[in-house]
Amino acid sequence: MLPQVTSEPRRDANESDRCHLPSPARVVDITGRKKLVRREDRDYSQALRISAQLLLLALNIWIGVQFYLWVRWAESGGRLREVPRPAGVEGWLPIEGLMQLKYFLITGHMPTLHPAGFFLFVAFLTISVLFRKSFCGWLCPVGTASEYLWKLGRYTFGRNFRLPRWADIALRSLKYLLLAFFAYAVVRMSAASIAEFLGSPYALIVDVRMLNFFRYLGTASAFVLLVLIVASIFVQNFWCRYLCPYGAFLGLASLLSPSRITRTPSSCIDCAKCAKACPSSLPVDKLVQIRSAECISCLECVAVCPAKDTLAMSVPTGWRKRRALPAWSIAAGIAVLFLGLVAYARITGHWNTEIPKQVYLQLVPQAGEQSHPMPTQ
Repeated sequence: MLPQVTSEPRRDANESDRCHLPSPARVVDITGRKKLVRREDRDYSQALRISAQLLLLALNIWIGVQFYLWVRWAESGGRLREVPRPAGVEGWLPIEGLMQLKYFLITGHMPTLHPAGFFLFVAFLTISVLFRKSFCGWLCPVGTASEYLWKLGRYTFGRNFRLPRWADIALRSLKYLLLAFFAYAVVRMSAASIAEFLGSPYALIVDVRMLNFFRYLGTASAFVLLVLIVASIFVQNFWCRYLCPYGAFLGLASLLSPSRITRTPSSCIDCAKCAKACPSSLPVDKLVQIRSAECISCLECVAVCPAKDTLAMSVPTGWRKRRALPAWSIAAGIAVLFLGLVAYARITGHWNTEIPKQVYLQLVPQAGEQSHPMPTQ
């Protein structure tokens, strides 16, 4: 005879003992796994970030076209229609921006040559300190191109490749070695030598030389560029992750940031979606806070997290207390810092380089003939 099975009478959902259930963040099923308490808010972080990326990409394309037309005007000896030189092109000169920052810190004087590059460098540095390396994830046009290349690879081939850990660490060190090389050169320069370098014919048209590099690509340069593009299709953020010294500098600066991706273990269901979404391959699902210099503040991990109040960019509000930063506040903070410093430079007359047109008409056609001046200490 089978044993008789009895069961508890079904309780009504309104019975008072329902209030004794554990809080939703700690509900577990009979297997010991935490149940998902699904977030109810809609995530707008990626819509905001993509909008910022596309706006900055469009702005840089516009600056590039205008700069090209200005160079053609100067190369023609002033015979073609003149267009204004866009000062924003100086944002592509981070090493010069680093020199200008050191000169300003030593002397207290604003740079008069390529001052827009100085203010843009300070803006991007400040953004990285306050909101981690968000310049790379929100504003950088090279970072945007790199991101869409690896997404193209994922869409086309179904996946991206992750290098073995030993190879990943070895390659990541390259950008820090490049940064160390440039930083060492700048650190050795005195204020006088920096002023001498920035006033040299080479430095005055270094932006033209940068443009001409892409206008007149040699076979070797074109091959290297093609390799970087192909590598970026198959490996997430190949250039940014392994070779960009500017990103390395901003990453080190971001270690001072109070903002961090923070995970709440009690409500985390260990689905690892955050780690899979992270373009920097950070173990978001294993850490309580992300302190790595590789975090680009893209918020992709936050966007894919399904659990309520589990993953967020946060800032400290007291002893061991942190407050989540909504995506709109990060976007607003980046915009205020970027646009505010640009507006300040324009209003105070520290945006455009005041060089006579005749100097440009003489130097630009001979840009390829200018040699790099050896810096003195």
